[in-house]
Amino acid sequence: MDRKWKWVLSSGALLVIFLGRMTTALEVPLDPKVLEGLPQPPTITHQSPKDFIIDPRENILIYCEAKGKPHPSFSWTRNGTHFDVEKDSKVLMKPSSGTLVIDISGEKAEAYEGIYQCTARNEHGTAVSNNIIIRQSRSPLWSKERKEAIMVQVGVSLVLQCRPPAGLPPPIIFWMDNNFQRLPQNTRVSQALNGDLYFSNVLLDDTRNDYICYARFPHTQTIQQKQPITVKVLDMDAINETVAAMYNYTNNLFVDSPSGERRPSFMAPLGRSSTQMALRGGVLELECIAEGLPTPEVSWYKESGDLPSSRMSFHNFQKTLKIADVMEADAGDYRCTAKNSLGSAHHTIKVNVKAAPFWISAPRNLILAPKETGILTCMVSGDPKPQIAWSVNGVPVEDSPKDMSRKVEDDTVILSDVQTGSSAVYQCNASNEFGYLLANAFVNVLAEAPRVLTPPNNVYQVITNNPAFLDCASFGSPIPTITWFKDSQTSILNKDPYVIHNNGTLEINVAQSLNSGKYTCIASNNLGTKENHVYLEVKEPTRILAQPEYMVVQRNRKAVFECKVKHDPTLIPTMNWLKDNGELPDDERFLVDTDSLTINDVTEEDEGTYTCVMNTTLDQDSASAMLTVVEEPDPPTDLELTDQRERSVQLTWIPGDEHNSPTQKFLVQYEDLLHQAGVWHNLTEEEGTKTTAHLDLSPYAYYSFRVLALNHVGYSQPSQPSRQYRTNPAAPDVNPTDVQGVGTEHNNLVISWKELTGLQSNGPGLQYKVNWRQKDVEEDWSSETVANASKYVVSGTPTFVPYEVKVQAVNEYGNGPAPEAVVGYSGEDVPMSAPESVQVLVQNGTLAEVHWEPVLTSMVRGRLQGYKVSYWRERSLHQAEAQQEEQQVLAFSGNRTDGRLPGLKPYSLYTLNIRVVNGKGEGPPSPNHNFETPEGVPGPPSFLRIKNTNMDSLTLEWGPPQDNNGRLTGYTLKYQPVNNSNELGPVEEMTFPANETTITLADLKYSTRYKFYFNAKTIKGSGPTITEEAITIMDEAMKSNQVDLATQGWFIGLMCAIALLILVLLIICFIKRNKGGKYPVKEKEDAHQDPEIQPMKDDDGTFGEYSDTEDHKPLKGSRTPSNGTVKRDDSDDSLVDYGEGGDGQFNEDGSFIGQYSGKKEKDTHEGNESSEAPSPVNAMNSFV
Repeated sequence: MDRKWKWVLSSGALLVIFLGRMTTALEVPLDPKVLEGLPQPPTITHQSPKDFIIDPRENILIYCEAKGKPHPSFSWTRNGTHFDVEKDSKVLMKPSSGTLVIDISGEKAEAYEGIYQCTARNEHGTAVSNNIIIRQSRSPLWSKERKEAIMVQVGVSLVLQCRPPAGLPPPIIFWMDNNFQRLPQNTRVSQALNGDLYFSNVLLDDTRNDYICYARFPHTQTIQQKQPITVKVLDMDAINETVAAMYNYTNNLFVDSPSGERRPSFMAPLGRSSTQMALRGGVLELECIAEGLPTPEVSWYKESGDLPSSRMSFHNFQKTLKIADVMEADAGDYRCTAKNSLGSAHHTIKVNVKAAPFWISAPRNLILAPKETGILTCMVSGDPKPQIAWSVNGVPVEDSPKDMSRKVEDDTVILSDVQTGSSAVYQCNASNEFGYLLANAFVNVLAEAPRVLTPPNNVYQVITNNPAFLDCASFGSPIPTITWFKDSQTSILNKDPYVIHNNGTLEINVAQSLNSGKYTCIASNNLGTKENHVYLEVKEPTRILAQPEYMVVQRNRKAVFECKVKHDPTLIPTMNWLKDNGELPDDERFLVDTDSLTINDVTEEDEGTYTCVMNTTLDQDSASAMLTVVEEPDPPTDLELTDQRERSVQLTWIPGDEHNSPTQKFLVQYEDLLHQAGVWHNLTEEEGTKTTAHLDLSPYAYYSFRVLALNHVGYSQPSQPSRQYRTNPAAPDVNPTDVQGVGTEHNNLVISWKELTGLQSNGPGLQYKVNWRQKDVEEDWSSETVANASKYVVSGTPTFVPYEVKVQAVNEYGNGPAPEAVVGYSGEDVPMSAPESVQVLVQNGTLAEVHWEPVLTSMVRGRLQGYKVSYWRERSLHQAEAQQEEQQVLAFSGNRTDGRLPGLKPYSLYTLNIRVVNGKGEGPPSPNHNFETPEGVPGPPSFLRIKNTNMDSLTLEWGPPQDNNGRLTGYTLKYQPVNNSNELGPVEEMTFPANETTITLADLKYSTRYKFYFNAKTIKGSGPTITEEAITIMDEAMKSNQVDLATQGWFIGLMCAIALLILVLLIICFIKRNKGGKYPVKEKEDAHQDPEIQPMKDDDGTFGEYSDTEDHKPLKGSRTPSNGTVKRDDSDDSLVDYGEGGDGQFNEDGSFIGQYSGKKEKDTHEGNESSEAPSPVNAMNSFV
């Protein structure tokens, strides 16, 4: 069987781990204390790059490091022949190393250029390095050349060539002027990849004599420059014919390019298409530079697919497309398009992608036991396909001694039945025209009994739900087989929750407390067995239950950060608090408790991020929160008044410190020393980002200003007041506001207004000129001037007529603006007449509509508020004598002519009248109008009692409804049995005439619970149902038989056991029954008591679900109260649904609000208790 080996480092030693077929590279452990004397062929660990460009000013350092057991010796070849290091005094090989140090002081570096290869060998094999090409960096000078001035016509295209000298590595090109300033580049002027400077079209501004191309050589850090190039751009329109003719004879006049506006064409690359090759993994740069006028814009797309957006970028103003990490999929046709307002041009670049050799799978080191078989594979790819050549110990396979155990098949070497002493190092070389790969892989043949390298009795601790790794590093050849046991008994298989890795490590994916215990690993091969014991402890995780929260605290207040933690009790926790990831300040204001951090008297220096860190030996948890210290902003300073005018001034200020809370706004206040000294008024507000305010001022005032700043915490202290600013007197700017004309008596008009403030007076001697006249009447304005007053009374006015009124402000400097007239009314008087033609339309037993003719406007004598309907019940129609109830009132606002009267009682006589209402009061009532309501369904019977309960019969008694609502036509009784599981039996139904009040039911089942449903009827239908329950008593003969059975001697023991069980069940039954509520049927009855809306369901003989599964309430809850009464819910409609209000008053806008003036009475009828609680006897009977 093929096997491989893998080694891992543990406790300072390299440990062996199990290797499956074709795994990663192997290392033989080198710790002499653990595996002393184990051999290992050489392995190259460090070498210089393949292409090594050196600086001629520094010594040459060529690296070659290797390891092996015994330590390898080193030698070099140069240009394919042996390089004798000892014969060259300038060359030194480092001790125990193959690294060469070449001293080139006094020597030319060119003398040491060449191809070097290092060889590391010991008695078990030979490893070789790559071919390292040593080349000296070069920065040759520019060849001298004489550059004549280039003269071009404005608008043509132009190319300034750079052509730097070839350097090693190639130089970096850039264009600058004589002042070492980079020449500006844009979509019109840009530098190509080859360093040339392209002009899509030239401008007059392009004329200059210092276009200089610079080359920077990175290895030598030198910069060289080309001779400056002079460009002169000429405008042919400004040159006369003579001068133009002279220029025509010069050799290098205008370039062969059009100068006017033209569509784009490509300057580079030329033609309609071109090809370009790129190497896999390299960088592809595609370039398109176009000329034209106006300057064209360049765009790119791939014809055979999308551009690789994640790896591509545009450069040089979209003229260069750069694709990094080239892949085979990047091959294809790329089209660049140059476009301006006159047209477009296209160029297609066909990209071919080739590949230098690259690894698919490099050969890996093999450790084999004698007689085993191993395989070395060298899997590479490239374009063109690489050629693979194998070597053994640096010698081509075909030139090495023949080995019957070795078979080479292209990229594979098969080693069969290996023998001790056949260790070697194999080299795989894969090459094509673009490069090569070289890999060393050793084959080490060993025979060793198993060794467990993990220290014994290790204790592993892990947190719950984390993976646990128990090491069992081993070494042996053949590779040992690892077996794990838990608690020295249970064999662990490689399946959930366990994973046994190739290196022998046992992984528990998600460790739980039950995984704790002793584990034993056993390593065995055909040369022996070795075991080791380790222990696993699974701990509870450390968790922060209450994290600190972000806090914004005012200065000098207290900040408290909570940090409550849960951890494993066997682990020792350590709580640390950090500030900005550092230690807390050494300050007594910081108080650290077991689960909190308190900062007293916080200051601005306390701001930052606070982190609580709970550490244990296994894990930690942390949480952070920020502290921001805020306070009111400092007051603004340096108040200045500028742009001073008669009615305005500009105020500026400097804001104070915001203290971490941005200023939301500035409040500007003023003090008027003339009118209200010492009183500051708010004048205006400005946004928190402004520092100036334009202030509009009033005449005749002595102003001082101050500013307050507001942030989230509050207002700052006021700033220092500004200097005083006085304004001159003037006529009033405004007139009094809130001018009204309202009569308080039927023959007057009160004109009122809001007086002006001292600041609004604008000058001394403030008075008010009051004007009034009757509206729509040809008469002059009446006028009166008053001072220090806010109203004026006009007497002798007609009742409720409109007036026009206006009030004007006047002072010693003139009158205010012309006032606008407002309309008011003189006083109202009570209405003089009542509504007429009152009619009532009865809708049903509880609702009627009333109609009337409106009162004439002239008779209302005021502002119409609405109409008031008063109505009351005289008596029931089946009662001869009157029983008048308290009257009710409904109000209807506005000019209504109808209304609805809800909540009436059926089969009754009602009386009503109507009054009109204005702002002064109510008018006389209309004549009383009578109407009758029709019959309705009756109310519930007043009571239902159960008497004389026997074994198979019982007696029912009932009382008539409190509200018949018509003529009773009879009663309906329905009843049905109920079993122990609250299931309902068949329904029996009986009817009785209206004059009956009792009935005896016979032929009932003994010891059975019955439920009764009872209601009354009129011609309109059935009223609400009341319910009751009763239980018939047990048969005496059955009782006697039960007693006789219980006295039998052979049955006494069994009955005692059954009685004990029944007692337990009874206790449970009583507990459950005492937790009960209502029957679901009863709840539904209580929720729907309207006699017209909820008639009894008698079409199918059922009464709804009678089960405790609907709301989990036992049957007991449906019984009547202990006083035997059956309460009736109010079913009358609410008058609020029909009237417009509830207090009988009028709003300020004249809308009318109605009210009830009567009350409803709820009567109850008492009866005797007819239901009894379940007794223990009945309960026991239910079990029989």
